[in-house]
Amino acid sequence: MASNEFLSSPESNAARATPSRRRGQVELRRGQIKEPQSDSYLLDSGGGNHFTKTDPWRVLRIQSEFVEGFGTLAELGPAISVFGSARTPRDSPFYAMGEEVGRRLVEANYAVITGGGPGAMEAANKGACEAGGLSVGLGIELPFEHGMNEWVDLGVNFRYFFVRKTMFVKYAQGFIVLPGGFGTLDELFEAMTLVQTRKVTSFPIVLMGTEFWAPLWEWVRGSLLANGMISAKDLDLVHLVDDPAEAVRLVQADTASHKSP
Repeated sequence: MASNEFLSSPESNAARATPSRRRGQVELRRGQIKEPQSDSYLLDSGGGNHFTKTDPWRVLRIQSEFVEGFGTLAELGPAISVFGSARTPRDSPFYAMGEEVGRRLVEANYAVITGGGPGAMEAANKGACEAGGLSVGLGIELPFEHGMNEWVDLGVNFRYFFVRKTMFVKYAQGFIVLPGGFGTLDELFEAMTLVQTRKVTSFPIVLMGTEFWAPLWEWVRGSLLANGMISAKDLDLVHLVDDPAEAVRLVQADTASHKSP
């Protein structure tokens, strides 16, 4: 029989003769069979911290960050994520803008979520805290920042940017974006991509400070749209405003229009 001939072929016999060992769902052969057993890693106290620097261990840490974030924020209620530069000085008009945004969001019955750092993030947290609302900070481990700002009531620190960004989106009904740098742009364009691709729906995005953002938006219009990289309706994903009251009104109107009957 042809099938029996295949099973008894020299290649098949050689494969069966190759030493192998199972490690959970993984099968090890040849040189990989010399890898220590999982129990050896677990029971060998003289191995130092090698395992904590491997990818499987990182997966567990990533999982633990998701669990911690989900568990902490699950009962948060309606919230808006506010982004902006950590370098915004306290005497900047952008800082004052952030404070007012935070205050008005609380008056509209939203919690305020920021990255928990200084600058524009601190401003929004301060405005929310002083207005008597819930002020949330989602921090990230960075070499040049110094923990949560003093106005954060509920703070969660993360090692991994992508876990943190998931929390910003999952537990917010929209974004208000103050002037900022690369980190702010990263969060902005990720949010725009998620809305454009319909990974999230009913998610208003408001840019505060038309003079600051106008050159970027002109580039989007003059380069991306003009060259067919986006469609005209994609420009409607974002609102540009200067008035904090208008910013809050826009997120309220958008979320209200998509509520289930």
